[in-house]
Amino acid sequence: MKINSIRGVKDILPGEIEKWRWVETVAHEIFSRYGFKEIRPPIFENSALFARSIGETTDIVEKEMYTFTDRGGEQITLRPEGTASVVRAYIEHKMHYPPSVVKLYYIGPMFRYERPQAGRFRQFYQIGVEAMGSANPAIDAEVMAMLLEFFKDLGLSGLQLQLNSLGCQDCRPAYRETLKAAIRHHLGDLCANCNQRYERNPLRVLDCKVERDREIARGLPKTKDHLCQDCQTHFEEVQTLLRTAGTEFSLNPLLVRGLDYYTRTTFEVVSSSLGAQNAVCGGGRYDSLVEEFEGPPTPCFGFALGLERLILSLPPDKTENIGSPPDVYLVSLGVETQRESFRIVQELRASGLFVERDYEENPVSLKSQMRKANAKACRFALILGENELKSGKLVLKNMANGEQTEVLSSDLAREIQNRLGK
Repeated sequence: MKINSIRGVKDILPGEIEKWRWVETVAHEIFSRYGFKEIRPPIFENSALFARSIGETTDIVEKEMYTFTDRGGEQITLRPEGTASVVRAYIEHKMHYPPSVVKLYYIGPMFRYERPQAGRFRQFYQIGVEAMGSANPAIDAEVMAMLLEFFKDLGLSGLQLQLNSLGCQDCRPAYRETLKAAIRHHLGDLCANCNQRYERNPLRVLDCKVERDREIARGLPKTKDHLCQDCQTHFEEVQTLLRTAGTEFSLNPLLVRGLDYYTRTTFEVVSSSLGAQNAVCGGGRYDSLVEEFEGPPTPCFGFALGLERLILSLPPDKTENIGSPPDVYLVSLGVETQRESFRIVQELRASGLFVERDYEENPVSLKSQMRKANAKACRFALILGENELKSGKLVLKNMANGEQTEVLSSDLAREIQNRLGK
């Protein structure tokens, strides 16, 4: 019986995985420069963790989570997002002691039962950043500036940083009621999803992608007009700091987040090249989540971005030459050379060289093996035949200019490294 992969998941194959590794390498470099350290939370957690952090009435918890009962009778969920796991680890391992700003980032798979579409899968990968322990608006601005620096190093263009403020626990409840009252007059004209959101999370009505609903949303009360003085001051300072850093942005009063724990600054980075689903990254401030999990009061700011959608946005000129070609292709001629070839290949690899070879049981012709070396874009071909085996001198051919020289078998690694400039 033929078995294929499950709908909504994909294999990341050679030829594509090099792009992923490159993006992850750039992330490690940029985030480390800003003082962030990597954390690797488990892929599955107690289901209550996500129900409590994301919100029991959200679509993620009600419809999209992969949840099961394990053999011990515990309700387990494959993580649908990363922030809740990081918060759990932050509290469990007492990372808040001694008090300081803790900067963490993670890279790994998430799981949601969604309708697969371009750049969106049921097993998908995210890069996430969490700065924990400070309410300073400088944290907001710094993390967003770091994100845009990351995108710049990847060669991305046509991106726009959009900002909004969702208020806090002091001012948002009153705004929520004001918004509900305004939406009530439009329920007959709004889509079914918006009618459901009206009761559970009316702010999500502002984020509806249906054009008729977006037109209605433009006339609804905006969060920016209902912020308390502290939230207003915080948001204005974030904008000032971004301008100071030369970071361009625009204000989007309809921007909200899908998760319940966000407060104050919220943002998205959108791309002009991705069509309707144009968000490359989103995040914001969540100042009460740690405390809700019985940790100490810990204001936080973070973001998450989908790697699949980010990979789709990479410019071709940045990715066409990703991945180093082999340094050497060992061409082995004759049955008698096979064991010596094996020894040489292992010796060269142990010296740090990237070496390929032919694996046919019956050695094929010189011409055939040289074609394979060319196909792999090897920088040098190392030729070992019966004459070379007897003399102890191998032929080293520069594949770029065709130049050939004889090299003693005892000097192979050093000679090749010198020619490669290693």
